[in-house]
Amino acid sequence: MALSEHEQRMLEEMERNLLAEDASLASKVNQVGKTSNRNAGKLVAGVLTMVAGLGLLIFAVMIQLAFFGVIAFLVMVMGLVIASSNFKLPSLPKPTNNGSFFEDRWNQRFNGDQ
Repeated sequence: MALSEHEQRMLEEMERNLLAEDASLASKVNQVGKTSNRNAGKLVAGVLTMVAGLGLLIFAVMIQLAFFGVIAFLVMVMGLVIASSNFKLPSLPKPTNNGSFFEDRWNQRFNGDQ
């Protein structure tokens, strides 16, 4: 369902106000917009390379040439590396306490702090 002209204008005005009020949000939005296209291209290129490698591997099995199969497998691995290179692992927050979760549970259980 498409938005009416009035709704589109209101949405654009709300977006402008939000970006004007929060400069850090505006910088993050601009940064994500620039990097997402490049990452999508890497993902597509990696998937296409993996599919090509799979096709080569099937062809190598059909013609029964081992060295061609090894090359096809390497093409598949290269595609996997290209496709997975655009993913970043999220950074985990650093724990504030010195003990671990299990140490805290152990201490609570045997010190009667349940």
